[in-house]
Amino acid sequence: MIERRTVFTAGLAAGASVLVAACSSGQTGGSGQAGNTAPEPPKAKITAEPAVDAKDAPVNKPVTVKVTEGTLVEVKLTNPGGEAVPGELNAEKTAWTSSEPLGYGKSYTYAVKAAGSDNKTAELTGAFNTVKPAKEVRATLNPADDAEVGVAMPISVKFTAPVKNRAEAQKALEVKTSKDVEGAWAWLSDRQADWRPKEFWPANTEVDVSAKLYGIDLGGGNYVKADVTTKFKIGRNQVVKINTPDHVMKVYRDDEEHASYPCSNGKDADPNLNTPNGTLIVMTREPVGDFSNPQYGYTNVKKKWACRISNHGEFIHENEENHGNIGKANTSHGCVNLYEKDAKAYFDSALIGDPVVITGSKASMPTTSDVLDWLLDWKTWQSKSAI
Repeated sequence: MIERRTVFTAGLAAGASVLVAACSSGQTGGSGQAGNTAPEPPKAKITAEPAVDAKDAPVNKPVTVKVTEGTLVEVKLTNPGGEAVPGELNAEKTAWTSSEPLGYGKSYTYAVKAAGSDNKTAELTGAFNTVKPAKEVRATLNPADDAEVGVAMPISVKFTAPVKNRAEAQKALEVKTSKDVEGAWAWLSDRQADWRPKEFWPANTEVDVSAKLYGIDLGGGNYVKADVTTKFKIGRNQVVKINTPDHVMKVYRDDEEHASYPCSNGKDADPNLNTPNGTLIVMTREPVGDFSNPQYGYTNVKKKWACRISNHGEFIHENEENHGNIGKANTSHGCVNLYEKDAKAYFDSALIGDPVVITGSKASMPTTSDVLDWLLDWKTWQSKSAI
């Protein structure tokens, strides 16, 4: 964590109360004469959280210093580099709160003074240590900042290590939208959580996602390295619909037909080579795609204007070599083949996250890839939430 100089020289943290000044009294013995009474301790009592000598203190909670029967005069919380951690006093000068996250595996030192209602000074000094992760895990968010995406685009959080405490991680995820949108998080694996709307996004929705994951214990001593955020926009409403026996790919804008292209889809007779049923999304746009597949006897096969629609191997792309079957017969190995001019026109219109709805095939898309969001019904999707 970046540690900056404090704005206000006031205070350290956590749950320890300290009285400075002796607190014993007694009488002299032997002679029977009364002895001197020790000074009264100051009335002001200082507490801090984390307490002095605390171990494994959290890094994602503010440090607080409080006083009763007095006011805080000086609060310093110093990091290992000797720099003060910034924080603020309340108006009554009875509480100080840090305003910057702490660093992992570091020692912080308190130097606190308070003026008591009895005009005596109380002090708190000492140090505490923050939690030291066994491993710092990186989290990433997709879509990226400022992206414009299609109406089926999911939000995806991925981790570089398995997440055991999924509920705690999910509580740190927040989605804000400029339009009312019902949606939910679902864990698609122990390293990935996706958020998708119940129905396709409303066009032109602005989306703000925050994953305040820093300091979250993922389990097994793994902690997230840093918070991540993203802001992106949903574009126009465009949906592709393909009923494979029809040999036609139709493009809809706002539920009205916008374009229609003859196509050749996966072979009808072989379910392993069908263009499988399901709601898929455009995942990549590649001006030239490599479709080599030695398993089926072809190598160094390059096709233009390729839009990937699954991690199962399906694309929408030009295939002039299959020109005679386009619009007439399904002869591909699963891809949607178009004439080159049509493939270019569609490619230019497509956004990452556009839905592609396929029906009419003998086979359905398997739910084995990391982009299966729209292959699950809403009830099943909700069941994958950790909270």
